[in-house]
Amino acid sequence: MTSDPLSNKKLVFVSRIPIRWGDMDAMGHVNNAVFFRYMEQARIEWYSHIGRGKKAGAETVVVHCYCTYYAPLAYPGEIEVRTYAGSPGRSSFDIVQEIRRSDDPETVCAIGGCKVVWVDQATGKSTPLPDMMRELMVV
Repeated sequence: MTSDPLSNKKLVFVSRIPIRWGDMDAMGHVNNAVFFRYMEQARIEWYSHIGRGKKAGAETVVVHCYCTYYAPLAYPGEIEVRTYAGSPGRSSFDIVQEIRRSDDPETVCAIGGCKVVWVDQATGKSTPLPDMMRELMVV
């Protein structure tokens, strides 16, 4: 039995990103490493959209990331990255992201995500998540 990566997660942001010619590899499809760039770009767009919920002197650090590929992507086109967040702990939370072609939104091309930890920049140690971030993840 496989677990649903979206359980206990809330859709918090949707990004649209163009597929660039340079994203392709010699096999004629978007290189696997580029999917991580797409997820990063969508995550940063979400952070910017919410004002990051930053408290002075704290920053987010990705401590784990993954991606499972289901269907290839190719130029030209545009993707939609659906960003879900949840499972907040004392200082961390999980992000799960679905990547789909904008012109074929029913087909999931990849699901990936990361665990993010809130870190005090002065000490380099984890620090409690801001209440604003917790509130964004209430399912």
